[in-house]
Amino acid sequence: MTTLFDQAAYYILSRTKYRPTTAIILGSGLGKLADTITEADIIPYKEIPHFKASTAVGHKGNLIFGLLGNTPVMAMQGRFHFYEGYTMQEVTFPVRVMSRLGIKRLLVSNAAGGINPNFAVGDLMIITDHINFMPNPLIGKNIEEMGPRFPDMTTVYSRQLRATAHEVAAKLGITLREGVYVAETGPTYETPAEYRMFGMMGGDAVGMSTVPEVIVARHCGMEIFGMSVITNCAKDLSDTCQNDGDDVVRAADKAADRMTEIFKELVN
Repeated sequence: MTTLFDQAAYYILSRTKYRPTTAIILGSGLGKLADTITEADIIPYKEIPHFKASTAVGHKGNLIFGLLGNTPVMAMQGRFHFYEGYTMQEVTFPVRVMSRLGIKRLLVSNAAGGINPNFAVGDLMIITDHINFMPNPLIGKNIEEMGPRFPDMTTVYSRQLRATAHEVAAKLGITLREGVYVAETGPTYETPAEYRMFGMMGGDAVGMSTVPEVIVARHCGMEIFGMSVITNCAKDLSDTCQNDGDDVVRAADKAADRMTEIFKELVN
C-alpha cells in the first residue's frame, strides 16, 4: 500500500538526481549552511505532497539536494514546529520521508537558550542527551515497518559522531561545548523560574524543536548528531534584558559559519 510518506518520497525522487544517505535539518537563522551546498536541486516545501509550510522566523522552507564538500546531502532549510499549530505527526513527517528516501544519518541543528551559566551567546553546544517536555510523536498506532513500539533512547546521540565533531573542531580551532537539550513547546520564551527549574533538572540549553524529529529518527534507526547555537542566556535575564526573536536569529546567523565548517567536515 502506498503511504503519504511514499507519495512525498516519489515526488522528491522525481525532482533530484541525488540519492544521499545523510540529511541535515537547519534551525532558526542557520539556513545559510544550505548556501554552501553546490550543484543544488532546490524543492520548496509547498510543492512537495503533504509537506507543511514553515512559518517561523529564519526558516526559508526549502528542501535542498546537492554536494556538501564532496558528499551528497539532503538539507531541510527550515523545519516545522509544534507551536505553529502542527500535529506531532506533521512536525516529524519529513523525517519519515527521509527514511523512505534511504537516509541513514541525521544531523540536526537549532538555536537555543543557554541554561548553563558557563555558556555565552554564540557558543556551539553538541547535544549529548535531551529532556522532553513536548508530546511524544510516537503516541498512537506504531508504524511497524519503520521501527519498534518502544525504541531505546539510552544512546540517542551518536558517540562516534560527537567524538569526530570534537576532532574536527580542534583542527579548525573552534571551541565546542557539550550539554543536555531541553525541549518545550513554546512559543513563549522561558521565564526565569523555568530556566532555574530546567537547570536543576540537568538541562544546559532549552529550545522549541529538534527532539520530536530526533525521536522519530531514532525510531527509524538513524544515526543522530545534534548541535545547538546558544543565542540567548538565562543568566542575562533581568528587567532590562529580555529575549527577542530577531536577536535570536541574528545571534544564530553570526555562529552559522562555524557550524557550517563543522558540519561540512563531519559529513565528509
